[in-house]
Amino acid sequence: MSKTTSRAIRIDQQGGPEQLKLVQVEVGEPGPGQIRIRHKAVGLNFIDVYQRSGVYAVTLPLQLGMEASGVVEAVGEGVTHLRVGDRAAYASQPPGSYCELRVMPATCVCKLPDGISFDTGAAMMLKGLTAQYLLRRTLPQGGLQRGDHVLFHAAAGGVGLIACQWAKALGLQLIGTAGSDAKCALAREHGASHVINYATQDFLVRVKEITGGKGVKVVYDSVGKDTWDKSLDCLSPFGLMASFGNASGPVAPFAPGMLGAKGSLYVTRQTLFTHISSRESTQAMADELFAVVLSGAVQIRIDQRYPLENVQQAHRDLEARKTTGCTILTL
Repeated sequence: MSKTTSRAIRIDQQGGPEQLKLVQVEVGEPGPGQIRIRHKAVGLNFIDVYQRSGVYAVTLPLQLGMEASGVVEAVGEGVTHLRVGDRAAYASQPPGSYCELRVMPATCVCKLPDGISFDTGAAMMLKGLTAQYLLRRTLPQGGLQRGDHVLFHAAAGGVGLIACQWAKALGLQLIGTAGSDAKCALAREHGASHVINYATQDFLVRVKEITGGKGVKVVYDSVGKDTWDKSLDCLSPFGLMASFGNASGPVAPFAPGMLGAKGSLYVTRQTLFTHISSRESTQAMADELFAVVLSGAVQIRIDQRYPLENVQQAHRDLEARKTTGCTILTL
């Protein structure tokens, strides 16, 4: 069995960015249901920080990274949707994309349309598929119609800027929050109907003003602990609280009875990897994402690029909220 080597980023224990080590790993041939892919660019996401820091339990040692783009080098038995030489991109379990070359399950790997660059492909899959399942699949009772208000926290982040554009294309009134005037301006440029700087404004008061006291049908929240309580109060009766991350820390336990008192609310905790657990679902979601990007309605903004060996600095900047849009590692 032939083997080759690849540079990769690994952690041997959880902790700060200093735990990210550049190592050489051996890469073999793909088994049944697997491919080998040579990366052209690698996406950086907050889930990588959670796994590195200890917010999420992981098995160590761990090669980090959940998304990338590249060229398929070898295809294992039973894989029919990809061929050697295909341009491809993915967001996928298990982690391991922080590298030049890897063997991985083919389920979540999709052919990358010729009209989308490798850099864009690496930056768009995890965040774009997240925006897709939120706006298209994670819906309040009765769904969302043109003109409906939704509240989206961290609207200037990677997922947020995609969601701002996609929501505008769907005719939704997206109210975006961010932590600075500059980030608010960025969200507005990308299609947010209203923006709120939660560092200087009470977002609950502003949401009520914007909606004439009615509140929003759904809140999309990746911030967690810091925004949870007020977000519930932003919802109209039967509204949906859609949690999909915890950048400020996990949400504290709460009594379900409070949901009744606040208007018979719904609460859900979503993860991308439930949505992309099958080949069919992954491809359907990716097809819709590719279409909206190729149409120009959603543009993928890459504001930061770091060489693979500078991954520690990339993580520091991400945690310090110094980044906007998408971040990629270059090879």
